[in-house]
Amino acid sequence: MPYPIAYQLYSSRNFPPLAAQLPILKAMGYDAIEPWLPAYEADPALFRRQLDDAGLACYGFHMPLAGLVAEPNHYIEIAQALGATVLIPPYIAPDERQPTPDYYRALGHKLATGAAAAAPHGLKVAWHNHDFEFLPLPDGSRPIDHIFAESGDAWFEIDCGWITRAGADPAAELKRYTNRIIAIQLKDTAPLGTVEDNGWTATGDGIIDWGKLVPLFRATTADHLVAEHDNPSDWQACARRSIDYMKKLGL
Repeated sequence: MPYPIAYQLYSSRNFPPLAAQLPILKAMGYDAIEPWLPAYEADPALFRRQLDDAGLACYGFHMPLAGLVAEPNHYIEIAQALGATVLIPPYIAPDERQPTPDYYRALGHKLATGAAAAAPHGLKVAWHNHDFEFLPLPDGSRPIDHIFAESGDAWFEIDCGWITRAGADPAAELKRYTNRIIAIQLKDTAPLGTVEDNGWTATGDGIIDWGKLVPLFRATTADHLVAEHDNPSDWQACARRSIDYMKKLGL
């Protein structure tokens, strides 16, 4: 059975206005978008109307970890306005990270606290990875494992492209976190050393063997997929190629 497919709007942030992109994405076959801050925050109700007008849903949205900790109710209200069910902190700036297990366990505890606050509203919290979570700490352990050791009921939006960039194996991580995964991001990466588009590429045009991963997708608890490219020179070509390839895979 095909998955609902969302498009991460961060991919086309350099091609405003975002509202004009929505009917184009719908025509390509996308079911939803996944916005990032600040795309939705100025006027969540207006953003929701624009989605409704385009016939698109919002399953989850990216938000700051600090916001989940300091003002969870604000982001819960945004989720309700957007019709989203998953709040997704996606990143920690390098100058904020500490190379210790305790730091990442504390991060996991923040996710757990946020998930507990969101649950009474029928909402979930999920962590979205980059590469640093899969790079060994000085003691040889990995941040991602410490995060989920303390994350309670928080979920995982797994980004296969960043895992590959970190030198890890998406297949192994899909197996390791099968029952944590709520969404799968099919970000693809070009061979190491590629300069064009910062080395990213449309799904299916890079080095990841997606055919090998599809059976592992089916074994996870993921309920939707997400297309993303961090810096495409042609956002429409990338978005179209990505969803066409996903459908070709039977996703």
